[in-house]
Amino acid sequence: MTRSRPIVAIDGPAGAGKSTVARRLADALARREDVSWVSLSSGGSEIVCVVRPLSDQQSDELLLQRLPATSQVLSLATHAVLHRFAGHEADWAGYVGELTDAQVTRLAAPPLAGPADPDLLQPSDAPLLAALALDGRTSYAALAKQAGWTEGRVIRRVEALHEAGILYFDVDLATTPLGFKATAYLWLIVEPARLATVGEEISRHAEVPFAAAITGSANLVASVVCRDSEALYEYVTTKISAVAGVRQLEISPILSRIKQAGSLMDGLRLATPGIGARGGAG
Repeated sequence: MTRSRPIVAIDGPAGAGKSTVARRLADALARREDVSWVSLSSGGSEIVCVVRPLSDQQSDELLLQRLPATSQVLSLATHAVLHRFAGHEADWAGYVGELTDAQVTRLAAPPLAGPADPDLLQPSDAPLLAALALDGRTSYAALAKQAGWTEGRVIRRVEALHEAGILYFDVDLATTPLGFKATAYLWLIVEPARLATVGEEISRHAEVPFAAAITGSANLVASVVCRDSEALYEYVTTKISAVAGVRQLEISPILSRIKQAGSLMDGLRLATPGIGARGGAG
């Protein structure tokens, strides 16, 4: 139900107090319902986020008017996601060795139904989607109260939206408490003829929860989750270096995650649903 999702890299202020100013801007972005995956990198002065606009006007208002006019923003780079190789279909599996098969099965998100049919979405669905975006575990009884419907009607509507591919449910994980302390964005320049092959190969790496073909000077971006900097180094020098077609690589370490796809962060943990986070279902 969303349009193309730009990945935005914002170069923040230089000089004393730059980290504080960048954090304030990152916090402001994280509070927006159309912004997700807000991170601080590059010494704390660069913000990377994903914009999920519901309309072209909403996207233009943020990317072309508000952010460029913010005095603390030194530069703004926007990359449109052209194709997603990893994400809802192939989530991060770095925890697999620590859990039993039964636990992994319980965490795994169900497969998507296929391409969404946007014509099925109705304005009356807004209360349901808003409640589920806040907390995907919201009960049918609570959804019925939110929408002013009977519980049976809510169940039928949620099932219809889910089967159509408009509504999906996913599991959000705080990786640091699980022992994975090194996260980074990899910006890759890949030979155009090998872009699809490289993207598919990287998306199967256990360290990669997300990889996508994008516009811009780098044509592929991947997020990487490793146990520590040594493991990140080993991943880059053994797995990435072995992928044919990768011409150039830039590593952007994530210093602090402010918001994930569906959750604000409370330090190293996920914030309790209901205090500003949006996006658990989409």
